[in-house]
Amino acid sequence: MYKLIFFLLSLLLLSGCKNTKIKKVEIIPVTKIIDSLNYSKSELTLLIDKSDYQLSVLSGKNVVKVNPVVFGTDPVKDKLMEGDRRIPEGSFKVRDFYPHKSWSKFIWINYPTEESFEKHNAAKESNMIDELASIGGEIGIHGTPLGKESLVLSKINWTWGCISMTNKDINDLYQIINKDMIIKFKK
Repeated sequence: MYKLIFFLLSLLLLSGCKNTKIKKVEIIPVTKIIDSLNYSKSELTLLIDKSDYQLSVLSGKNVVKVNPVVFGTDPVKDKLMEGDRRIPEGSFKVRDFYPHKSWSKFIWINYPTEESFEKHNAAKESNMIDELASIGGEIGIHGTPLGKESLVLSKINWTWGCISMTNKDINDLYQIINKDMIIKFKK
């Protein structure tokens, strides 16, 4: 704790010096990290942590890279139906991935799964949602509209039920995506 306080005070003092040059930190592309650690792209998984607003690239239990993300406008609860602006929880896979004209890239998740339908139908039976409600689909991970990356950096949940990251981050992540890659969501 004391080291952290000392470090922060040092930065504060240095920021007042006129001759101090601030170096821009280069973010290392995920492909370079994977290559340097000799990880196989086919063994990578994604973990989306809804409470921490993070998407982690994992190789086994090892965290390779972490990126900030945002969600739909109701990010806490599990997705039950189309239009609820929630993010699903559980385990999914990449269904497909492709460039997208509105937000750089789109990584399509195989929602709804059998488990998603079970939750959806249970919500109908308990009158949590209307019996005519549709389960929805086309949930994915994507970038932001051009010039709107501040939505992610400011943690503003804006999607209809997708996961959004900066365009730079989605373009980086896109390089390692493969069909059937496992994506886990947790609260």
